[in-house]
Formats: sequence, C-alpha cells, structure tokens
Amino acid sequence: MTNQSAEFRIEGEYRYDLRSPLRWISSHLFRYPVLPILFTLSVAGMSGLQSWGAVLIGQAFDAVSAGGGTAIEALSRVALLLLVARLGYGLLDIINSYSRAMTGQRLERDAREELYISLLGKSLTFHNRQRVGDIMSRATGDVQQLNAMISPGASLIIESIVTLIVPFIVIASIRVELLITPILFLVFFIIALTDYAGKLGPVAGALRGQFGQMNAALAETVSGIEVVKGYAQEPYERERFTRNATAYRDLFVREGDIQARYLPFLLYGILIGLGFGHALYLYGQGVLTVGEVIGFMSLLEVLRFPVFISLFTFALVQLGLASAKRITTMIQETTDLDENVTGHSARITGAITFRDVTFGYGAAPVDDGGSWGPAPDTPAVSAPPPPVLSNISFNASPGETIAIVGQTGAGKTTLTRLVNRIYDVEAGQVLVDDVDVREWNLDSLRSQISTIEQDIFLFSRSIAENIAFGARGEVTRAQIEEAARQAQAHDFIASFPEGYDTVVGERGVTLSGGQRQRVAIARAFLTDPRILVLDDSTSAIDSATEDEIQRAMRRILTGRTTLLITHRISQIRWADRILLLKNGRLIASGTHDELLAGSEAYRRIFVRDL
Repeated sequence: MTNQSAEFRIEGEYRYDLRSPLRWISSHLFRYPVLPILFTLSVAGMSGLQSWGAVLIGQAFDAVSAGGGTAIEALSRVALLLLVARLGYGLLDIINSYSRAMTGQRLERDAREELYISLLGKSLTFHNRQRVGDIMSRATGDVQQLNAMISPGASLIIESIVTLIVPFIVIASIRVELLITPILFLVFFIIALTDYAGKLGPVAGALRGQFGQMNAALAETVSGIEVVKGYAQEPYERERFTRNATAYRDLFVREGDIQARYLPFLLYGILIGLGFGHALYLYGQGVLTVGEVIGFMSLLEVLRFPVFISLFTFALVQLGLASAKRITTMIQETTDLDENVTGHSARITGAITFRDVTFGYGAAPVDDGGSWGPAPDTPAVSAPPPPVLSNISFNASPGETIAIVGQTGAGKTTLTRLVNRIYDVEAGQVLVDDVDVREWNLDSLRSQISTIEQDIFLFSRSIAENIAFGARGEVTRAQIEEAARQAQAHDFIASFPEGYDTVVGERGVTLSGGQRQRVAIARAFLTDPRILVLDDSTSAIDSATEDEIQRAMRRILTGRTTLLITHRISQIRWADRILLLKNGRLIASGTHDELLAGSEAYRRIFVRDL
C-alpha cells in the first residue's frame, strides 16, 4: 500500500494496493469478495453441467444402440437429466452474469472515484504540468476499459480455464487413453497463447497512450478554438489531428495483424481431427462404445469455447492492464503538498510574513504514454527555469492593504499563491499569524483566504450556485443576494428571466467579462475571508461600476488583510503599503508618495497615469 501526500482526502477512504497495476486491480476486486466467489462457483457449476450434458448425450446413443424394451426408459431418464442439467445451467448463468457485470461496474465506479479524489488532492503544480485531454482520457476511456477487461475480458478467460479443466476430468472418467490428444493440444495452446499475449501487450499499451495523446490534442484545439480561428490555423490543426488519428489507426492495424496470426484456431482443428481418429481407433479395438465416442467428441467441442474466446479476451485484458498502468501512474504522481490534518487550526487575524522566500516552478515531466514510449507531440524535458521569486521578505499587519505592482512576469500572482499554499516555497518561510503555512491545517488555512483573479472561472451551474461556491455550510438565498448587491451584481442578475437560477455556460461564457468578475467578487464576499487576494479583479469593469465596487470593497475589507495586484493608480493610492517587484525580486516598498519620490522604477510604471 502507498501513502502519498495529498491536499484532499475523504475520511475512511478505502486504500488500494498501488504497487503494480495487477495488484491494484486485485485490491479493487477483493474489496467485494462475495462477487468473485459467486462468479467462480457459478463458472465451475456451468462447466460441470455442460460436460455432464455431453456425457448424457453419449449415453443416449448407447441406449438406442442397445435396443430392447429398456431403450425408451433409458432415453426418458437421459432426457430428464438433460433437462435438469440445462435448467441448472440457466440458473447458474444468471448468477454468473450478475456477479460478472456487478464486479466490472463496481471496479469502474471505484477506480473513477479513486482517480477523481486523487486529482482533487494533487497540487496546482501537478495540474499545471498536465494536459486536460489526457486526464479526461484516463478518467473516462481508461476507466471504462477496466470494466471491459473484467466483463467480458477476464471473466471469460476464467471461464475458459475452467472449461479446459473440467472436460479433461470428464474425458479421463470415460477413458484415460483419450487424454493423449487433448493434453498435446493444451501444451501447444499454452505456448501459442503466451506468444500471442506477449506480442499484444506492447501494442495495447501504445494504443491507450496514443488515444490519450490524440484526446489531449483535440481538447487543446477545442479549448483554443478562438486562437485557432484568429490566426487561421485550421489547416495546421487538421493536419495535427490527422497525424495523431493515423498513428492510432496504425496501432489498430498492428493489433489486427497480431490477431490474424492467432494459431489456436489451427491447433483446435488439428485436435478435432487427431482426437476423432484416436477415438475411432479405440472403438475399433473394442475399448470404446459408440456413445463414448460421441460423448468424447462432444467434450472436445466444449474446448472450442476457450479457443475462440481467447482471441479477443486477451486483447481486452491487455488493454485493461495498460489502462490500469496509466491510471495508477497518475494516482502515484508525486504532489508537493499535504492537507496536514493535525496541523495548526485557528481563526486567522491576518498577519502575513515573508522571510527570504525563493520559489520556482521546475521542469515539466514527459508523459510516458503509459510507459510504452512517448507519444507524438510530447515535449521533451527541459532544464529547470530560473526562480520566479528570489529572497522576498516583507510583513503585512492584520487589516493592512498591500498593493503589489510590477511589470508582467515579475511574480506578483505567484507571490500571492504562496500565502494559501497553492504552491510551497523552495527556500525561506511564509507565515500567517506567525505560523509557517506548511504547519497550518490546509483546510483551515484556505477556508479563510479568498482570491479573485482576472481570469474568472465560473462553473456551468446557476449564478446562485457559483456565488455560494466556497462558502462553508448552507447559505440562504438572502445571503447570496446580499453578497451580489455588495459586488454590484444584483441588478444585472435580476434582469435575467431566471434571475439567480440562470445557468451560465461553461467557464461563464454566457456572461460578459465584467459580469463574471462581479459574480466572482460576490463569491469572495460571501466566504467572509480573513485574507483577501485581489488579482486585477476589476480589469473588465467600467469606471462607474468600479467606483461603486471599490466603495463596497472598502467597507468589506475593514479588518481584513488584503493583497492587491493592480496597475490602476486609483486602487494603488489607498493601499497602506506598496511592494514593487522586478524579475522576481522585491526592489522597493513604501506608500505611493514615498515610492514616487524615491523609486525611478516605480515612476516609470506609472508615468502615463500621472
């Protein structure tokens, strides 16, 4: 079992064995031991009844061959026993189908839940390195492939194994000599099957990896369709997708080529011929009766099932194992942060301290495509970039408003994300109320810090749900509306036919930029944060509305520590202190007037506003 760091866990979460894909799948299956047991018992029963039926048919032929007055009685008895065998087979088949389907569905459900919880617990550094399309491929296609691996894949393989064993036992009960040809068949069948599975495995892994690559490229194109059209890059994107789809197709062709060379069908044909010849020879020697020959051939016919079914079931299992490897690889990806359940929990007063803080993002890893080699279009590993922030030190007292200014790329947003541990420092310390943020309980820390960013993300839910997102516990509609009024959002929301129940499009595309920002501001107001981060949060709002929001903000910011990222002189003026960043370094701090008088770099930033 692994015990990884995570920002989010569920109380009493079931722990699975992640030491290998096979162990991981097994730990999922044995979470519900009754289902595998039911399945195995039903398979054994079905195979036994099927083999018994073959013997009964042979006995019927012997009864007819014997003639006499007892033939009808013997045939009636055989017919009754066949009816019992078929009814029993049908009942066991129902149990078999139920346990098989339920096992596959539960594996798919639990694996998807485990992956989803794992993704929620990963740090933002991890998510910044991932391609959304590939994550979605693992969370949907790969998880579904696990279901197909169990039902029908692995379940039919188990049935095949049992179907091989039971007929051998029954054949031995008829005549031990009859086992010669079946045993020879079994030896060559295992050799051919091992070779088949060995060739199929790498192709199956490459198929799942290439599917994730193709899906990731497609998701990027759709997400960036505005840029694609704006630069008339449709032909290039079409060529890129065609290249990925062609690679995916070629892998399917390779898989088909391997399946076309499937030898067990030929071996089974040889078995039928040799087995029938051997049985006739024994009949000629007076060792076997006609009924026993027919029963033997019926039992050989039972062996057709594992031969036929292994053609595609092994492909499903190989694809499932490849998918399991891709899923477990993502689950086991290291994450920098831990929720620190036993850490410090308290009501924040708002003191913030940076002590010689240095931070950098590091290099992005290569997606291995499922460990069968990198897929096309995968970027190579690059050397770690220089630190985004270097030796930053400052203090913010409770209730202070600290404006952070600097040119684009100076590290302003990154600095604020160290306060709520979206990222962890590489060197130095960030303290909230004189406690290192790494020693805080993560939920306690983040629940008291709200961030409003320039790039607003709204969920495809109602406006009321978006405003209430992040609030602790239940909130009333009155509280939601009050927060919207404070953010100057109530009027435009009320103008919609469905008001606060209006569902916004994905990422809030049905609202204007200013409307999205006001909804986000309302969301932050409702959480009642002790520390508030405003990252150019009024950039898409007109001046008149901004003035109204600023007045509301001044009221709500009373007693709260605020980190304000902006280039607007009207907002910077009322900050208690200003930090000036350049190339990740703090080069000056002070009030607006102090920096105007003493910092040439600060004057250059605002020369056009003065």
